[in-house]
Amino acid sequence: MKTILITGCQGQLGRALNDFYASDPKVRLINTDVGELNITDREEVLRKVREMDPDIIINCAAHTQVDACETDQERAYQINAAGPYHLSLAANETDAVMVHISSDYVFDGTKEGPYVEGDPFHPQSVYGRTKLEGEELVRRTAKKYFVVRTEWLYGEGRNFVNTMLKLSESHEEVRVVNDQFGGPTSAEEVVKVIDLLCRSEQYGTYHASCDGVCSWAQFTEKIYELCGRTTRVIPVSTEEYAAPAKRPKNSVLKNQRLEERFGYHMPDWEDALKKYLTDRKLIVKEQ
Repeated sequence: MKTILITGCQGQLGRALNDFYASDPKVRLINTDVGELNITDREEVLRKVREMDPDIIINCAAHTQVDACETDQERAYQINAAGPYHLSLAANETDAVMVHISSDYVFDGTKEGPYVEGDPFHPQSVYGRTKLEGEELVRRTAKKYFVVRTEWLYGEGRNFVNTMLKLSESHEEVRVVNDQFGGPTSAEEVVKVIDLLCRSEQYGTYHASCDGVCSWAQFTEKIYELCGRTTRVIPVSTEEYAAPAKRPKNSVLKNQRLEERFGYHMPDWEDALKKYLTDRKLIVKEQ
């Protein structure tokens, strides 16, 4: 039996991991959130991970409030960088595989075409810089690791899909950015990749993003179309939206290593979205 320690178990990926492994008798999950394991406390991490003695550590914990990170830089660093470092040290002590979840924000978003795993980093925000520091600390520290970068993630809990559906209940129109592009990615699909990687010893950094490209406005239009909502989507520019933190204009990730090393292809973002909405009985059935 494999013992998997999950940090940030209340987040979207943490919940998706629990759903995925719920019926697997060969896996024992140890779920932790900040109340059970404070990843910013090195001594606590080392002590508790020794006691738990996991085979795999999956770090889903992160400070993901991109704008808040701009004014809360120390906390962002502690959670997004120091935390993964502490977990990597603990993984080495227990001979565990370290799985760290990272982000498209490690890139600046100016590339023509999708980003592959080996592209140069140039984060444009505190969130992006701290996520990159976390990645680098894992790569330098952990003996056995997977860094998994994803983008535009949605699953159970607070996310873009649920926010847009909630807004449609009280708004006739919504203003949504139309000049940032990415691949909306279901947490359920990322978990399948994590499981695939953890069954191998092909350690390294991987992208895990659903295929295809759209803007946030196009993403919203597809959500409303599938759910039969009549709220109008008003496209706006990044400048008009005026968020405190700089966002990448191009967040598209290509899963180059996943495809080359495993022959694995993630689904198109529209197909993954349809499944997500269908599973939650939110989709309008086609006539």
